[in-house]
Amino acid sequence: MAQPSVAHISENATLLSRRLVQNVGLVVRGKEEVIKLAVVSLLARGHLLLEDVPGVGKTTLARSLAASVGVSFRRLQCTSDLMPTDVLGGNIFNQSKGTFEFRAGPIFTQVLLADEVNRTTPKTQSALLEAMDERQVSIDGETHNLEEPFFVVATQNPQEFYGTYPLPESQLDRFLVRLSIGYPPPGIEREVLNRRGADPVQKLDAVMSAGELRHVQQAVDSVRVDDAVLEYLHRIVLATRNTPLLSVGVSTRGALGFERATRARALVEGRSYVLPDDVKALAAPVLAHRVKVSGSMSGAAVREDAERVIRELLTVVAVPL
Repeated sequence: MAQPSVAHISENATLLSRRLVQNVGLVVRGKEEVIKLAVVSLLARGHLLLEDVPGVGKTTLARSLAASVGVSFRRLQCTSDLMPTDVLGGNIFNQSKGTFEFRAGPIFTQVLLADEVNRTTPKTQSALLEAMDERQVSIDGETHNLEEPFFVVATQNPQEFYGTYPLPESQLDRFLVRLSIGYPPPGIEREVLNRRGADPVQKLDAVMSAGELRHVQQAVDSVRVDDAVLEYLHRIVLATRNTPLLSVGVSTRGALGFERATRARALVEGRSYVLPDDVKALAAPVLAHRVKVSGSMSGAAVREDAERVIRELLTVVAVPL
Protein backbone atom coordinates (compact mmCIF):
# COMPACT_ATOMS: atom_id res chain seq x y z
CA MET A 1 0.00 0.00 0.00
CA ALA A 2 1.28 3.44 -0.90
CA GLN A 3 2.19 5.69 2.00
CA PRO A 4 -0.11 8.72 2.48
CA SER A 5 1.31 12.11 1.65
CA VAL A 6 2.39 14.55 4.36
CA ALA A 7 -0.62 16.74 3.52
CA HIS A 8 -2.99 13.79 3.95
CA ILE A 9 -1.34 12.77 7.22
CA SER A 10 -1.68 16.33 8.56
CA GLU A 11 -5.33 16.56 7.50
CA ASN A 12 -6.24 13.28 9.18
CA ALA A 13 -4.20 14.16 12.25
CA THR A 14 -5.91 17.54 12.49
CA LEU A 15 -9.31 15.85 12.31
CA LEU A 16 -8.37 13.47 15.12
CA SER A 17 -6.92 16.24 17.32
CA ARG A 18 -10.00 18.43 16.87
CA ARG A 19 -12.23 15.48 17.72
CA LEU A 20 -10.21 15.08 20.92
CA VAL A 21 -10.62 18.78 21.81
CA GLN A 22 -14.37 18.58 21.20
CA ASN A 23 -14.79 15.43 23.26
CA VAL A 24 -13.01 16.86 26.31
CA GLY A 25 -15.11 20.00 25.85
CA LEU A 26 -18.26 17.98 26.51
CA VAL A 27 -17.20 17.88 30.18
CA VAL A 28 -14.83 20.83 30.61
CA ARG A 29 -17.19 23.53 29.40
CA GLY A 30 -16.21 27.05 28.36
CA LYS A 31 -12.45 26.36 28.35
CA GLU A 32 -11.63 25.56 24.73
CA GLU A 33 -8.26 27.32 24.71
CA VAL A 34 -7.19 25.49 27.88
CA ILE A 35 -8.23 22.17 26.33
CA LYS A 36 -6.30 22.96 23.14
CA LEU A 37 -3.14 23.64 25.13
CA ALA A 38 -3.59 20.36 27.02
CA VAL A 39 -3.97 18.51 23.71
CA VAL A 40 -0.89 20.30 22.35
CA SER A 41 1.11 18.96 25.30
CA LEU A 42 -0.09 15.41 24.61
CA LEU A 43 0.54 15.54 20.85
CA ALA A 44 4.00 17.06 21.31
CA ARG A 45 5.01 14.09 23.52
CA GLY A 46 5.31 16.37 26.53
CA HIS A 47 3.78 16.36 29.99
CA LEU A 48 1.17 18.67 31.48
CA LEU A 49 1.11 20.55 34.79
CA LEU A 50 -2.25 21.97 35.93
CA GLU A 51 -1.81 24.56 38.66
CA ASP A 52 -4.73 26.39 40.23
CA VAL A 53 -6.80 26.74 43.38
CA PRO A 54 -8.76 23.64 44.47
CA GLY A 55 -12.10 22.85 42.92
CA VAL A 56 -11.89 24.51 39.48
CA GLY A 57 -11.67 21.34 37.40
CA LYS A 58 -7.96 20.38 37.26
CA THR A 59 -8.61 16.71 37.94
CA THR A 60 -11.70 16.72 35.72
CA LEU A 61 -9.67 18.03 32.78
CA ALA A 62 -6.99 15.39 33.34
CA ARG A 63 -9.54 12.56 33.64
CA SER A 64 -11.47 13.77 30.59
CA LEU A 65 -8.32 13.88 28.50
CA ALA A 66 -7.36 10.37 29.57
CA ALA A 67 -10.87 9.02 28.98
CA SER A 68 -10.87 10.46 25.46
CA VAL A 69 -7.85 8.48 24.29
CA GLY A 70 -7.93 4.70 24.07
CA VAL A 71 -4.92 4.00 26.28
CA SER A 72 -4.33 2.67 29.78
CA PHE A 73 -4.86 5.12 32.64
CA ARG A 74 -3.92 5.21 36.31
CA ARG A 75 -4.56 7.83 38.97
CA LEU A 76 -2.03 8.45 41.75
CA GLN A 77 -3.25 10.49 44.70
CA CYS A 78 -0.16 12.20 46.09
CA THR A 79 0.12 12.56 49.86
CA SER A 80 2.90 13.41 52.29
CA ASP A 81 3.48 9.75 53.19
CA LEU A 82 3.73 8.50 49.59
CA MET A 83 7.03 6.71 48.95
CA PRO A 84 8.96 6.29 45.66
CA THR A 85 8.15 2.57 45.63
CA ASP A 86 4.45 3.49 45.77
CA VAL A 87 4.98 5.19 42.41
CA LEU A 88 7.54 2.98 40.68
CA GLY A 89 6.97 -0.43 42.24
CA GLY A 90 9.73 -2.75 43.42
CA ASN A 91 11.07 -6.25 43.80
CA ILE A 92 9.00 -8.39 46.17
CA PHE A 93 10.19 -11.71 47.59
CA ASN A 94 7.99 -14.63 46.55
CA GLN A 95 8.28 -17.14 49.36
CA SER A 96 6.72 -20.01 47.41
CA LYS A 97 9.26 -19.63 44.58
CA GLY A 98 12.14 -18.38 46.70
CA THR A 99 12.87 -15.54 44.27
CA PHE A 100 12.31 -11.82 43.95
CA GLU A 101 9.65 -10.70 41.51
CA PHE A 102 9.12 -7.24 40.13
CA ARG A 103 5.76 -5.69 41.00
CA ALA A 104 5.00 -2.70 38.79
CA GLY A 105 3.76 0.54 40.34
CA PRO A 106 1.10 2.88 38.94
CA ILE A 107 3.64 4.66 36.76
CA PHE A 108 3.45 1.68 34.39
CA THR A 109 0.57 3.07 32.40
CA GLN A 110 0.18 5.26 29.33
CA VAL A 111 -1.59 8.19 30.98
CA LEU A 112 -0.69 8.86 34.61
CA LEU A 113 -2.64 11.40 36.64
CA ALA A 114 -0.47 12.54 39.56
CA ASP A 115 -3.10 14.38 41.58
CA GLU A 116 -1.84 17.15 43.92
CA VAL A 117 1.76 16.29 43.10
CA ASN A 118 3.14 19.03 45.35
CA ARG A 119 1.59 17.42 48.44
CA THR A 120 4.15 14.63 48.30
CA THR A 121 7.78 14.97 49.38
CA PRO A 122 10.65 15.98 47.09
CA LYS A 123 12.07 12.44 47.29
CA THR A 124 8.87 10.99 45.86
CA GLN A 125 8.50 13.81 43.33
CA SER A 126 11.96 12.97 41.99
CA ALA A 127 10.83 9.39 41.32
CA LEU A 128 8.99 10.76 38.29
CA LEU A 129 12.05 12.39 36.68
CA GLU A 130 13.56 9.46 34.78
CA ALA A 131 10.16 8.24 33.63
CA MET A 132 9.12 11.65 32.31
CA ASP A 133 12.41 12.30 30.52
CA GLU A 134 13.47 8.88 29.25
CA ARG A 135 10.24 6.83 29.31
CA GLN A 136 11.87 4.22 31.52
CA VAL A 137 12.29 3.31 35.18
CA SER A 138 15.45 1.93 36.84
CA ILE A 139 14.97 -0.22 39.93
CA ASP A 140 17.73 -2.20 41.66
CA GLY A 141 19.99 -1.81 38.63
CA GLU A 142 17.39 -3.07 36.16
CA THR A 143 15.75 -0.86 33.53
CA HIS A 144 12.06 -1.23 32.76
CA ASN A 145 10.72 0.50 29.65
CA LEU A 146 7.37 2.29 29.76
CA GLU A 147 4.77 1.72 27.07
CA GLU A 148 4.36 4.45 24.48
CA PRO A 149 2.65 6.84 24.38
CA PHE A 150 3.47 7.88 27.96
CA PHE A 151 1.89 11.07 29.27
CA VAL A 152 1.96 12.52 32.78
CA VAL A 153 -0.74 14.95 33.86
CA ALA A 154 0.06 16.45 37.26
CA THR A 155 -2.15 18.77 39.26
CA GLN A 156 -0.96 21.02 42.02
CA ASN A 157 -2.35 23.68 44.31
CA PRO A 158 -0.57 27.05 44.63
CA GLN A 159 2.54 26.77 46.76
CA GLU A 160 1.27 29.07 49.50
CA PHE A 161 -1.42 26.51 50.37
CA TYR A 162 -0.82 24.58 53.60
CA GLY A 163 1.06 21.27 53.34
CA THR A 164 2.67 21.70 49.91
CA TYR A 165 6.24 21.08 48.73
CA PRO A 166 7.34 23.34 45.83
CA LEU A 167 8.42 21.39 42.76
CA PRO A 168 12.16 21.85 42.11
CA GLU A 169 13.34 23.49 38.89
CA SER A 170 14.49 20.14 37.47
CA GLN A 171 10.99 18.73 37.92
CA LEU A 172 9.25 21.78 36.46
CA ASP A 173 11.49 21.64 33.41
CA ARG A 174 10.10 18.18 32.56
CA PHE A 175 6.61 19.62 32.04
CA LEU A 176 6.08 20.97 28.55
CA VAL A 177 3.04 23.09 29.42
CA ARG A 178 1.75 24.63 32.65
CA LEU A 179 -1.87 25.74 32.72
CA SER A 180 -4.22 27.49 35.09
CA ILE A 181 -7.87 26.73 34.37
CA GLY A 182 -9.59 29.53 36.29
CA TYR A 183 -13.24 29.74 37.27
CA PRO A 184 -15.83 28.81 34.62
CA PRO A 185 -18.00 31.46 32.94
CA PRO A 186 -21.10 32.18 35.09
CA GLY A 187 -23.50 30.66 32.56
CA ILE A 188 -21.50 27.43 32.35
CA GLU A 189 -21.21 27.27 36.14
CA ARG A 190 -25.01 27.50 36.45
CA GLU A 191 -25.33 24.56 34.05
CA VAL A 192 -22.92 22.56 36.20
CA LEU A 193 -24.97 23.38 39.31
CA ASN A 194 -28.05 22.02 37.55
CA ARG A 195 -26.29 18.83 36.45
CA ARG A 196 -27.79 15.63 37.76
CA GLY A 197 -26.79 11.99 37.58
CA ALA A 198 -23.48 10.18 37.23
CA ASP A 199 -20.01 11.63 36.85
CA PRO A 200 -19.93 13.09 33.29
CA VAL A 201 -16.37 11.85 32.74
CA GLN A 202 -17.64 8.27 33.01
CA LYS A 203 -19.95 8.93 30.05
CA LEU A 204 -17.10 9.95 27.74
CA ASP A 205 -16.17 7.55 24.97
CA ALA A 206 -12.64 7.28 23.64
CA VAL A 207 -12.37 9.10 20.31
CA MET A 208 -8.79 8.10 19.57
CA SER A 209 -6.95 4.78 19.79
CA ALA A 210 -3.36 4.37 20.94
CA GLY A 211 -2.31 3.76 17.35
CA GLU A 212 -4.10 6.90 16.17
CA LEU A 213 -2.47 8.91 18.94
CA ARG A 214 0.97 7.73 17.84
CA HIS A 215 0.00 8.59 14.25
CA VAL A 216 -0.90 12.15 15.25
CA GLN A 217 2.28 12.53 17.30
CA GLN A 218 4.30 11.44 14.25
CA ALA A 219 2.39 13.95 12.10
CA VAL A 220 3.56 16.72 14.45
CA ASP A 221 7.13 15.94 13.36
CA SER A 222 6.20 16.70 9.74
CA VAL A 223 4.87 20.21 10.45
CA ARG A 224 7.17 22.79 8.83
CA VAL A 225 8.98 25.51 10.77
CA ASP A 226 10.56 28.13 8.49
CA ASP A 227 13.99 29.48 9.39
CA ALA A 228 12.59 32.95 10.13
CA VAL A 229 10.04 31.55 12.59
CA LEU A 230 12.65 29.34 14.23
CA GLU A 231 14.97 32.33 14.59
CA TYR A 232 12.11 34.29 16.21
CA LEU A 233 11.50 31.47 18.67
CA HIS A 234 15.19 31.27 19.51
CA ARG A 235 15.46 35.04 20.07
CA ILE A 236 12.68 34.79 22.66
CA VAL A 237 14.56 32.01 24.45
CA LEU A 238 17.78 34.05 24.39
CA ALA A 239 15.89 37.09 25.71
CA THR A 240 14.91 35.15 28.85
CA ARG A 241 18.62 34.61 29.55
CA ASN A 242 19.69 38.20 28.93
CA THR A 243 17.04 40.25 30.72
CA PRO A 244 17.77 41.54 34.26
CA LEU A 245 14.12 40.77 35.09
CA LEU A 246 14.94 37.05 35.22
CA SER A 247 17.66 35.33 37.25
CA VAL A 248 17.16 31.99 35.46
CA GLY A 249 16.33 31.75 31.76
CA VAL A 250 14.92 28.97 29.61
CA SER A 251 17.03 25.81 29.28
CA THR A 252 17.93 24.07 26.02
CA ARG A 253 15.42 21.37 26.96
CA GLY A 254 12.82 24.10 27.27
CA ALA A 255 13.75 25.55 23.88
CA LEU A 256 13.40 22.15 22.22
CA GLY A 257 10.02 21.63 23.85
CA PHE A 258 8.92 25.13 22.82
CA GLU A 259 9.68 24.40 19.16
CA ARG A 260 7.93 21.01 19.30
CA ALA A 261 4.87 22.56 20.95
CA THR A 262 4.52 25.17 18.20
CA ARG A 263 4.35 22.39 15.62
CA ALA A 264 1.66 20.61 17.63
CA ARG A 265 -0.39 23.80 17.92
CA ALA A 266 -0.15 24.42 14.19
CA LEU A 267 -1.51 20.94 13.53
CA VAL A 268 -4.39 21.41 15.98
CA GLU A 269 -5.20 24.68 14.21
CA GLY A 270 -5.33 22.88 10.86
CA ARG A 271 -1.99 23.98 9.40
CA SER A 272 1.08 22.09 8.17
CA TYR A 273 3.36 25.04 9.02
CA VAL A 274 4.11 27.14 12.12
CA LEU A 275 3.24 30.83 12.30
CA PRO A 276 4.69 33.48 14.65
CA ASP A 277 1.24 33.51 16.27
CA ASP A 278 1.86 29.91 17.41
CA VAL A 279 5.09 31.02 19.04
CA LYS A 280 3.45 33.96 20.80
CA ALA A 281 0.46 31.92 21.98
CA LEU A 282 2.67 29.26 23.58
CA ALA A 283 5.40 31.46 25.07
CA ALA A 284 3.81 31.92 28.51
CA PRO A 285 2.38 28.39 29.04
CA VAL A 286 5.61 26.73 27.84
CA LEU A 287 8.28 29.09 29.20
CA ALA A 288 6.99 30.86 32.33
CA HIS A 289 7.43 27.87 34.68
CA ARG A 290 11.02 27.39 33.44
CA VAL A 291 12.26 30.85 34.44
CA LYS A 292 12.80 32.56 37.77
CA VAL A 293 11.94 36.19 38.35
CA SER A 294 14.82 38.14 39.89
CA GLY A 295 14.44 38.41 43.67
CA SER A 296 11.39 36.14 43.75
CA MET A 297 10.53 33.49 46.31
CA SER A 298 7.54 31.28 45.43
CA GLY A 299 3.78 31.29 45.07
CA ALA A 300 0.99 32.22 42.68
CA ALA A 301 2.07 35.89 42.56
CA VAL A 302 5.51 34.85 41.31
CA ARG A 303 3.88 32.62 38.67
CA GLU A 304 1.92 35.62 37.43
CA ASP A 305 5.08 37.76 37.50
CA ALA A 306 6.93 35.21 35.34
CA GLU A 307 4.10 35.16 32.81
CA ARG A 308 4.08 38.96 32.78
CA VAL A 309 7.83 39.08 32.07
CA ILE A 310 7.45 36.59 29.21
CA ARG A 311 4.69 38.73 27.70
CA GLU A 312 6.88 41.83 28.06
CA LEU A 313 9.71 40.08 26.21
CA LEU A 314 7.32 39.31 23.37
CA THR A 315 6.79 43.04 22.89
CA VAL A 316 10.51 43.75 22.39
CA VAL A 317 11.53 40.74 20.28
CA ALA A 318 10.95 41.56 16.63
CA VAL A 319 8.34 39.44 14.85
CA PRO A 320 9.42 38.14 11.41
CA LEU A 321 7.59 39.72 8.47
